[in-house]
Amino acid sequence: MSSGGCQSGNRDTLRGDAGARLTEIYRRLLAAYGPQGWWPGDSRFEMIAGAILTQAAAWRNVEQALGNLRAAGIADWPAVHRMDAATLARVIRPSGYYNMKARKMKAFAAYVCERHGGDLDALFASDDMDGLRASLLGIYGIGPETADDILLYAAGLPSFVIDAYTIRIMERVGMVPAGRADYAGWQGLFHAAVPPDAPVYNEYHALLDRHHKEACTKNNPRCGGCCLREVCAVGRGWSPLGDIMSPRPPAV
Repeated sequence: MSSGGCQSGNRDTLRGDAGARLTEIYRRLLAAYGPQGWWPGDSRFEMIAGAILTQAAAWRNVEQALGNLRAAGIADWPAVHRMDAATLARVIRPSGYYNMKARKMKAFAAYVCERHGGDLDALFASDDMDGLRASLLGIYGIGPETADDILLYAAGLPSFVIDAYTIRIMERVGMVPAGRADYAGWQGLFHAAVPPDAPVYNEYHALLDRHHKEACTKNNPRCGGCCLREVCAVGRGWSPLGDIMSPRPPAV
């Protein structure tokens, strides 16, 4: 598998049937939507800030908050560290839950500034990705998804991001973790089946989010023209006659 797609003959890099299925899904998504160019943001600072601000928020609102940060001249974590929380909360207000998110941004800024001199290169210099992930999870407001957003998009490390869209699509396709179906279980499914490659993980996550937006929506998924229909358990049971002949695909 590569970020440019995977030919059916290149199966030596796959890890069993799950790898073959996930590669086919990736190939179809990439053919349908093309490269997504993620993560949205003009800098690593904005990538990390966006990962925090997007918690329980639509991206359009996050973009407004990021625009406010730019307008206020806040372009790095030392600037956030120097700013008081109340002022920061007003700047990021469009993202929602702004007081809580200001605390989270301040906590991340304190960690980077006090432990690494405000230098993201120093933060990401470790060869121990698991150790770095554990350190990020120890910061107030940084959960597994946000930590993996930071690792994958800001640090360029192969830590697959799991979100509600990915879970919904995979459940409808008919692929679920063999053991526990929590965040670690879902991430383990991808890590076990897809070789660690940050550009591929980056593109795959972005394509899944795009597919959720375009076709596999929470309610009334558009199965008729779906690029995954032939490899999807729900899609194969879809009928163009809808409720007359078959039940509507369920919201998962």
